Amino acid sequence: MKKLTLIVVAFFISLSLFSQNSVYTFTVVKENPITSIKNQASTSTCWSFSGVSFLESELLRKGKGTFDLSEMYIVRRNYEDKAEKFVRTHGKLNFAPGGSFADVVETLDEYGIVPNEVYTGLLDGAERHDHGEMDKVLSGYMKGIIDNSNISTVWIKGFKGILDAYLSEKPTSFTYNGKSYTPQSFRDFLGLKQSDYVSITSFTHQPFYKPFPIEVPDNWRWANSYNLPMDEMMATIDNAIMNGYTVAWASDVSESGFSRQGIAIIPDENAAENAGTDQAKWLGLSERERRSSIASKIGSEVLKEKNITQEMRQLAYDNYQTTDDHGMHIYGIAKDQNGNKYYMVKNSWGKTGPYEGIWYASEAFVRYKTLSIVVNKDSLPKEIAEKIKP
Repeated sequence: MKKLTLIVVAFFISLSLFSQNSVYTFTVVKENPITSIKNQASTSTCWSFSGVSFLESELLRKGKGTFDLSEMYIVRRNYEDKAEKFVRTHGKLNFAPGGSFADVVETLDEYGIVPNEVYTGLLDGAERHDHGEMDKVLSGYMKGIIDNSNISTVWIKGFKGILDAYLSEKPTSFTYNGKSYTPQSFRDFLGLKQSDYVSITSFTHQPFYKPFPIEVPDNWRWANSYNLPMDEMMATIDNAIMNGYTVAWASDVSESGFSRQGIAIIPDENAAENAGTDQAKWLGLSERERRSSIASKIGSEVLKEKNITQEMRQLAYDNYQTTDDHGMHIYGIAKDQNGNKYYMVKNSWGKTGPYEGIWYASEAFVRYKTLSIVVNKDSLPKEIAEKIKP
């Protein structure tokens, strides 16, 4: 009877998450609070959705309560900044809807933040975001500006007019729960400060423990990240999660291992364990054919993964295999039925996949494909904080 009781208790404590569509059974090791799953829909604004989700979890952690903050207010303000910089660099800047976490965090002090109910960015009864037309119009407008040999002083008014038409005018003041705010005073009410946060990365072409702007197109602000060895970057993630913090996570998701089944792994195409029963046939396949075969098994089999090294990370970045694809939000750590470690990731594609908008990214995937992370400075391991002094 005592043994049975212990088994039942252990079952409920483990919080195992199982889907009939997956061979994986996950047990939560540590899970921190997040807000509801959102949907960026037909936009390239994952950087804003994941950055805002990170801030919303910060408010939960600090006991401020549950807030639904506006992603589109941040998108709107950054589009204006990007346009001005695009003109000043004579068009030699990536003018596209993508961005980085710096566009969320490093604009807090100047632009503040607003609730989503104040600025949804949805007009004419629309229920989902679709920026396809707006992005093309803005891009065409900016091309016309820089192709003109004599730039006027009013072009920015025209640009803002387009944003007004598609997203609505920026709020300068608003009422929320019966109180009046500006975006800046609402930020102060929430207690959010850009100086509380730090960006971390890990590459060998720059010195460790020093800041540098990651050389990717979406880092149009040329914002700095502190460079750590890979193991220390991972230790930073783990320390944050295990101490109640969450992590804004910029990653490459172009790998076949990032599956729509809610799993992100780096399978080893040369591992005999991944061959199945026909070993002889497997040995006769090319590496490309093995990769294709393994890709078809992701989500339906538990596969052996590669052992990721710092050199592998660097090579993938140098040859454009690791790019600035997608921003997400790490909020927990779990283990599969074999004891392998995974990070619990909140995505911004709506409640898709077997885990309804949550992904499980293996430790190997996060080691290999992380472009950068943003964490609260207080969550840094003490020895790392002393090395970088952010």
